[in-house]
Amino acid sequence: MLFNRHKTALVTADQALPGRPAPAFVLAEPHTVLGHPLTGPYPPGLEVADFGLGCFWGAERTFWRLPGVWTTLVGYQGGHTPNPTYEEVCSGQTGHTEAVRVVFDPALISYETLLKTFWEAHDPTQGNRQGNDVGTQYRSAVYTHSPAQLATANATREAFQPALSRLGLGPITTEIAPAGPFYPAEPYHQQYLSEAKNPNGYCGLGGTGASCPIGVARTDG
Repeated sequence: MLFNRHKTALVTADQALPGRPAPAFVLAEPHTVLGHPLTGPYPPGLEVADFGLGCFWGAERTFWRLPGVWTTLVGYQGGHTPNPTYEEVCSGQTGHTEAVRVVFDPALISYETLLKTFWEAHDPTQGNRQGNDVGTQYRSAVYTHSPAQLATANATREAFQPALSRLGLGPITTEIAPAGPFYPAEPYHQQYLSEAKNPNGYCGLGGTGASCPIGVARTDG
């Protein structure tokens, strides 16, 4: 996953690749680990959360292991190019980050708990990189689906910053914004680190050791 180390500046909409009107591939269903469909419509009562925290292989595995998560899938978000391919995203010319979509039951796991996992699973102070993975497609991001999610994401960011500062780390660079289009990644990326595919495959995910306090904002609505 070490591609295009020089691609550290986000492209603008007029600079981005043109993309295509429809995906260049068909997703394989269902989820390799959880056994549920990857794409919606999802059962009533479930909610959606979107996170970018570096290479999406390890990020997806981190979330599918959580009780209360119904399904996960990886894709591209936060950019300009419609229906991009992996190679296009890695070129730095689409503006997307590698993202994981988490579909969860809020009666079993809260959005705040998902955010705690997100903050603690990576280093959100590194800008357009995670460890040795460098490029805008590895930037940290939270894309929200309601005003409540947006408020909670911002509140947990503020709560987590002091813990990072105590470790000598800089300010959080995570992009927090309302969710735009989410484009699923190619089938071979989905559940890449599952036992059925590549259980010993590459995972560049690594946290800071800091603990994120939760209980700082409402998560309903």
